[in-house]
Amino acid sequence: MKRSTLALSLALNMAFSLACHAASRPVPYPDSRSSAAGSPGITSFGKTSEGAEMQLYTLKNKHGLEARVTNFGATLVSLKTPDRNGQFADIVLGYDDVAAYEKGTFFFGGTIGRYGNRIAKGTFNLNGQTYHLPINDGANSLHGGVKGFNKVVWDAKPLSAQSGEFSYTSKDGEEGYPGTLAVTVTYTLTDSNELRLDYTAEEAPGKDTVLNLTNHSYFNFTGNPQNTILQHDLTLFASKFTPVDSGLIPPGELRPVKGTPFDFTTATAVGARIGHDDEQLKLGKGYDHNFVIDRTKGEKLARAAEVYEPTSGRVMEVETTQPGIQFYSGNFLDGTAKGKGGLAYNYRSALCLETQHFPDSPNHPAFPTTTLKGGQRFTSSTVFRFSAR
Repeated sequence: MKRSTLALSLALNMAFSLACHAASRPVPYPDSRSSAAGSPGITSFGKTSEGAEMQLYTLKNKHGLEARVTNFGATLVSLKTPDRNGQFADIVLGYDDVAAYEKGTFFFGGTIGRYGNRIAKGTFNLNGQTYHLPINDGANSLHGGVKGFNKVVWDAKPLSAQSGEFSYTSKDGEEGYPGTLAVTVTYTLTDSNELRLDYTAEEAPGKDTVLNLTNHSYFNFTGNPQNTILQHDLTLFASKFTPVDSGLIPPGELRPVKGTPFDFTTATAVGARIGHDDEQLKLGKGYDHNFVIDRTKGEKLARAAEVYEPTSGRVMEVETTQPGIQFYSGNFLDGTAKGKGGLAYNYRSALCLETQHFPDSPNHPAFPTTTLKGGQRFTSSTVFRFSAR
């Protein structure tokens, strides 16, 4: 899309209303920053190896919060929020240009699909047919395969100074998945200090598919990834989790967290029990597990998690329509990824909270279904709400 066309699209959409999000309670900061005016900033983010020029879209709200998203992978590149003293810092890991995202293997900030998390041995059966996916994580398929949704170019459509829509059509057979799938993710930075992600997906008539969309942002709420996340206080509104085998595949059990190092039902430092002599911690090399969100019947957006970082005072609350949340404690970060400004991202320098369906659900009929039938439409929403105390 040409820059002039984008600007026109912005002008026509400046009346776009965020009223649909007004039910979310506001969590104001002590001081109010100047409101963003006009269109979102649109700048070059470099070229892919095939010569396609990517853009970086900057969203701002009236309190000064800022999110930057690129159309490569519909990826959240940067997210700036203030600490308790009003000092802004970037709280997500990432890279400085698209070339690094194209080569990277850590999924920083990407939109993940068709299937986030793992599918055992890269196989599943659907309607009596066995499908084979690329093996890219030990013996399993992870995060959509070798070239998942985080590695493709999305179409971008700015909606307002605070919102942008990213769309992609995945063809039948792409990375082994059946059916043609049209996917859209909308990023909205609200004046209630929320980053809201709304997903839709439509499977073309004729074939069914499996689907598990999520965002793979890595957070460090100190604003400095040279610090570890072990002092972050985490609450997970989940009384059960899905234990895993040596390949990090769930056998199918929903295990109570009570009495285990996986009990985050009250705020607990990430590092408090991460070194305990526990089989599941050893298998995950720390936390790399799906938690089953406690949900009231009929509830749409449910509380999933809250993180509090005591030195900065930053708080993030997570709400979602999804049934699970994957808590990952950065166990495989090893300093080989050179991020923004050439900074090395070291062991446990960030954590992930990926709202999702459960891992390997296509092979576990008792899990919430991830089947999307031909001609049907899937929707989900996740809200990240920011404050400081």
